[in-house]
Amino acid sequence: MRNIVAALAALVAAVGIAACGSSSSDNSTASTSSSGSKSSGQVIQSNPANKKVTVTIGSKNFTEEFILGNIYAQALRAAGYNVKTQLNLGSEQIALKALKSGQIDAYPEYTGTALTSFFKVKTADIPNDSAQAYNQTKAEFAKQGITALGPTPFTDSNAVAVTPATAKKYGLKNISDLKAVASKLTLAGPPECRQREDCLLGLQDTYGLKFKSFTPVDPSLRHEVLQKGQADASIVFTTDGQIKANKEVVLNDDKNIFPPYNITLLVNNKALQKAGPDFAKTVTLVQKGMTTPVMQELNSRVDLDKQKPAAVAKQYLTESGYIK
Repeated sequence: MRNIVAALAALVAAVGIAACGSSSSDNSTASTSSSGSKSSGQVIQSNPANKKVTVTIGSKNFTEEFILGNIYAQALRAAGYNVKTQLNLGSEQIALKALKSGQIDAYPEYTGTALTSFFKVKTADIPNDSAQAYNQTKAEFAKQGITALGPTPFTDSNAVAVTPATAKKYGLKNISDLKAVASKLTLAGPPECRQREDCLLGLQDTYGLKFKSFTPVDPSLRHEVLQKGQADASIVFTTDGQIKANKEVVLNDDKNIFPPYNITLLVNNKALQKAGPDFAKTVTLVQKGMTTPVMQELNSRVDLDKQKPAAVAKQYLTESGYIK
C-alpha cells in the first residue's frame, strides 16, 4: 500500500502544475502554493434553473471510465443538475448504443477508439496530433447528432506490457521485437481487442505478430494476468498506476498503431440543448486538471489502494478546488 499522504501531495502538485501551465481565465483551475496547500480556485456554482434538468451519465467498464463518469456526474450535480448514473455499461459499442437510444445522455470516450472502432479509420490514417484527432472525431459524431465536447489534457493510449523477466529473457524493447518470439507467447487483452485495429488486429496486420494464443480478459485483470504468469504480454493503458507499481516494461510502439486517446465527453445533442450552457462549461472546467500524472494517481487510488471510484472522484474535485 502506498503512503496515502504522499499520494495526496502528488495529486495536488500535479494539479497545480497543470493550472500554472494554462492561460488565466474565468475557467482556470485551482492553483497550488509552493508549500503544497491549495489556494482558492474557481468553485462550481449551483444554478437553481438546472434543477429542472435530469441528465444520465454513463461509462464503459474499467477503472478510468468509472472515475471519469463519477467526476462528471458529481461536477454536474454541483452545478445544480439532477444527475443519474449508469456506469459499467460495457464496451464502446454498448455505450454508444445506449447514448443513441437515449438510455444515457453522455459518456466519456477516447478519440482513438472512436475513430478506429466507430468510424473504421485505419490507425495509420489517424493524425498523431491530439487536436487533429479530436477535430476529426468531433466532425464524425456531429453527423450523428452527437456533440463531442473538448478533449482532456491527458491521453491514455493502449500499450503492450510485459514483466521485467520476460523483457530480459527475449530482449524486448520495441513491439517489433516480439515478432521473433510471438509464436511462443500468450497475449491478454479485452474481448473487443480481437476486432480492433488499435489492438490485436493492428499487432497482426502492422507488426506481423502471430501469438501462440490470445486470452480475452476483463480489463480489470490486465495486470494481474501478467503478475500471475497467465499471460506473457498484456494490453494495458498508459495511465495505469500498476505499470510503475509492478515495474512492468511497456514496449515502444515503433510502428505507431496506437493513436491519440484523449477523452471527449460524448453528449446527445437534444440532451445538451436541454441542459443549457452550464453543462459544457462545467465539463470544460473540471477537465483542466486531468493531466497524465493526475490520472495515474487517481487510477492508483482505485486499483492499488482499493478506494471506491466515487470517493476518488470527490477527492479530485475537492483537491482541485472545484467543489467545497
